Amino acid sequence: MTIAFWCVLIALCLPYLGAWTAKFGGRGFGLQENHDARSFLAGLEGFRKRAHYFQLNSFEATPAFAVAVIVAYVVDNADPALVDTLAIGWVTSRLLYFIFYLADLAILRSLVWFVGMAIVIALFVISA
Repeated sequence: MTIAFWCVLIALCLPYLGAWTAKFGGRGFGLQENHDARSFLAGLEGFRKRAHYFQLNSFEATPAFAVAVIVAYVVDNADPALVDTLAIGWVTSRLLYFIFYLADLAILRSLVWFVGMAIVIALFVISA
C-alpha cells in the first residue's frame, strides 16, 4: 500500500480525534450523556466546542481528499512520489488545522484549510 493510501486511512481517523477531544477533554461526558451525545456536543463551550467543529469539518473535507488520491492512482499520470508528498502535506495541514482550531487561531486555521484544499486541487491537476 502506498504512503498516500495510508494518509487516506489517517484522514478517515482524524474526525475521531476531534470527537474524542470534545467528549473527553474535560468533565461531563459519561454513560448518561452517551444516550444523547449530539445534544451534549451541541452544549459544549471553548476548545471542546471547537474540537467538535473540527470533527464536523473533517467529515466534510476528507471525502474530497480520498477521491483525489484515488483518482491520482487510477489515472496513473501522476508521479507516485509527488502524490505521496501531497498526501502527507494534506494530513499535516489537517493536524495544523486541528491545533489552530483548538487554540482559537482563526486566521491560521483558515490559511491551513486553504492549503489543504489547494492540495486536493493539485492532486486532480497532476492527474490530468
